[in-house]
Amino acid sequence: MFTGIITDIGTIREARKTGDLRAVIACPFDPATIAMGASIACSGVCLTVVDKGGVAGDAWFAVDISAESVARTVPGRWEPGTRINLEPALKLGDELGGHIVTGHVDGVGEVAGMRPEGDSRRIDFAASADLAPYLAPKGSITVDGVSLTVNEVTDQADGTCQFSVNVIPHTAEVTTLGTLDVGSKVNLEIDVLARYLKRMQSLRG
Repeated sequence: MFTGIITDIGTIREARKTGDLRAVIACPFDPATIAMGASIACSGVCLTVVDKGGVAGDAWFAVDISAESVARTVPGRWEPGTRINLEPALKLGDELGGHIVTGHVDGVGEVAGMRPEGDSRRIDFAASADLAPYLAPKGSITVDGVSLTVNEVTDQADGTCQFSVNVIPHTAEVTTLGTLDVGSKVNLEIDVLARYLKRMQSLRG
């Protein structure tokens, strides 16, 4: 379980095909605080630590990424050199600063537009038809692991939608969202509460 509050940015140092895809991620963690078998959200994807090393401030950990996770996430996301948002799993007693995030990516979105809004950036994302029913103004969305509030949703004739969020300067600086441009693709996770509400609604129907 996560909150969508990013603690660090890591870089994929190595990726090789074994049974699954084994990725080695360089990070500024202290390896002594990384437990074997621990969960770390990597740009919104919950992955399990299978190896670790390095020193405090210059550490690394390894994860195995299943074919299902690769298929569900942004194409090319797991290539060496890619920067990814990192968040360790929520511990009992930690502050829930964002919203409840499971680390299970539902689909891929694409930046459709962006513009300055005060000191922030307003970013419009295009979402697929299967995700559109779960998005609502002032609801929560996870974009590349970052908890954000949906400002506006515009439904399209083909069943897809566009939704907008505001990214404040701090978030742009401490996550990879500051490097997004029109056409950039991102991992999306819908709000878990919306998922259950949609299911209950379908059963009532």
